Amino acid sequence: MTTTVLCAPGSGARAPSTRRAGAPRARRSSALRLLVLAAALLGALLGGAAPASAHAALTGSTPAQGSVVQSAPEQVTLTFSEGVAMSDDSVRVLDPQGKRVDRGKLRDLCSGETVKYGAGLPPGLPDGTYTVAWQAVSADSHPVSGAFTFSVGAPSETSAPLPQQEAGGGVVGALYGIARYLAYAGFVVLVGGAAFVLICRPAAARVRSVQRLVARSWAALTAATIVMLLLRTPYTTSGDLADVFDLGGLRQVLETKPGAALVSRLLLLAAAALFVAVLFGAYARAQRDEGRAGSEEGRTGVEGAGDPPSGALITSTAPAAPAAPAAPAAPNASDTPDAPAAAKRRQDLTFGLSVGGAIVAVGLAATWAMAEHASTGLQTAVAMPVDVLHLLAVATWLGGLTALLVSLYRGPSVARSDVRRFSRLAFGSVLVVVATGVYQSWRQVGTWQALTDTSYGKLLLVKAALVVVLVGIAWFSRRWTARLGEGPAPEAEATAVLESVAARTETAAIDGPVPATDGPVSATDGPAAEADPGRAAQLARQRAALASARTKRIRDADPERSGLRRSVLAEATVAVVVLAVTTVLTSTEPARTEAAVKAVGGAGQSADANQPKVLNIPFDTGGPRGKGTARVDLDPGRSGSGNALHLRLADPDGRTVDVPEVKVSFTLPDKDLGPLPVTLDHVSEGHWSARDVQLPVPGQWQLSLVVRTSDIDQVTETRNVKIN
Repeated sequence: MTTTVLCAPGSGARAPSTRRAGAPRARRSSALRLLVLAAALLGALLGGAAPASAHAALTGSTPAQGSVVQSAPEQVTLTFSEGVAMSDDSVRVLDPQGKRVDRGKLRDLCSGETVKYGAGLPPGLPDGTYTVAWQAVSADSHPVSGAFTFSVGAPSETSAPLPQQEAGGGVVGALYGIARYLAYAGFVVLVGGAAFVLICRPAAARVRSVQRLVARSWAALTAATIVMLLLRTPYTTSGDLADVFDLGGLRQVLETKPGAALVSRLLLLAAAALFVAVLFGAYARAQRDEGRAGSEEGRTGVEGAGDPPSGALITSTAPAAPAAPAAPAAPNASDTPDAPAAAKRRQDLTFGLSVGGAIVAVGLAATWAMAEHASTGLQTAVAMPVDVLHLLAVATWLGGLTALLVSLYRGPSVARSDVRRFSRLAFGSVLVVVATGVYQSWRQVGTWQALTDTSYGKLLLVKAALVVVLVGIAWFSRRWTARLGEGPAPEAEATAVLESVAARTETAAIDGPVPATDGPVSATDGPAAEADPGRAAQLARQRAALASARTKRIRDADPERSGLRRSVLAEATVAVVVLAVTTVLTSTEPARTEAAVKAVGGAGQSADANQPKVLNIPFDTGGPRGKGTARVDLDPGRSGSGNALHLRLADPDGRTVDVPEVKVSFTLPDKDLGPLPVTLDHVSEGHWSARDVQLPVPGQWQLSLVVRTSDIDQVTETRNVKIN
């Protein structure tokens, strides 16, 4: 293929040979691309190597961890920092021989802001050391588990088996972490790549490398979501990889908030598939038609139809290779689209894709916000929209950066105006990322000290430092952008002249000598005509490869664009690491929760911290069957209106007994408060309860219990109870 290049005046100065210099440059760029791939794999491994630390944490238990009680408790209760999902098998109490002794029915003891669950125990448990193993799923979708012991009468030896693997760990945890990383990466590239095409460089809709990037990101996000949905059962329960085929477990997952979020994401990805098909189908054709209607200039054919390079007119003086036929020099009027109609169609498609794409992108981001850290804790009504904005800004910035990187390395020359549009878009995205990130950091960390004293705070500092590095590299990219010219640099023009000469030489070497003839040379003359079809196809591939290599060498000869490519590649490398740290951060217990657990000395370490008040009050009314014992449970036994009271009466033999009337009231003599009566509801035989018992201030309160066993037999007993 013979090529004539018409260059601007003054471009005929001697230029260095780019054919020899291009090889080291190509090797360097390949090494940098391998570095990006290695960083991505490292980030994925880091994101899935450690078991997830859930948002919810165990802050108290009854009996307390390691405590020794004189008589067997009626139940074991667990108190959590935030909401959790539990089932009947979530709490198991094992005797010293490892046999399960609880009743197998979970009790929901939540009241107000107190998150508490219990497991009932049968009466008459023998003395010894008992093991409590528990497992739950926190409100932000991460599993949490643990175990502790308590003793009845005196400690003893125990052979109860404890879980060998933390919830969310092992092979299943690693696979789930990798899937989470791929889901984040797929979302970022899908949303950011589409935004780059629609906002910054519409011509990229016809660039095959950009098409492959966006399509593969959609496939990665879809596959990762399906894998996460299948892994939810073993991830939150058994940890056995074989349970991915448990249909019953999958049915239960679909009824949970994380399962609903994953299914919603799959439905939105179906709409995203239609969006991608229109973007690279109808929209790309509309872009092409508008270009044809405006002018019928030559096209390079690199990576599919793209931006025609400015500053040089490239025309073909010989037929193109069969794999890439040249456009007719003078198309018929019927082949040329009407310019106003083509422009109107492209504008309509741009508007529709922008609105539809924005809706799908917001929906996809919401599937993370509704099931992770933003959905629980402080100010959830504000936190979830802020989290959606944060995710969209990150995707627009880093996903657009990835699309720009692919365009610079694997596509037609990118115009300066396109790069500047992305630079402005990225700057706005960074502002949104910083603003929303500061709010999220305050919400999850709380204090300056937590930044250095907690794992979450340390990871957050690492992420912040990486973002600062990323912004610094972006500043260099903006400098390279400012130095770009609208046309090719003189070095690129000189390289184009040399490449035109090399093209004729390479074409002659491939086709062989053309025999002399008196008439015109036809397409069937020469050695190529005698070659078999396989040889002809091989020659066509060689010509296409040489043409692509020549175009790339001309493009890479521009020093400003080469500098921009290097800085953008450095940005993308750091962005991959930032995404890996973000994946780990979303699986780490927030600093506020970790600090709260440390403040109470760990889960159930203190016998008085966050424990209910239990009073055993003997009584004797003086009449027949007037003796017995009243057990009063006040939970959590602190000031405020969130206390629940349970009163149980038993005869001297331990059997429950009903009486005609019981009354309970509280008095605080130091503050001259009370008596404050408690309205009791008769629940069952010998059992009364009341919710929202209000004790306004802490102090040494006096509980008054009135028991009436007949019309004339009645007694009043008082006990002191300390309310914290």
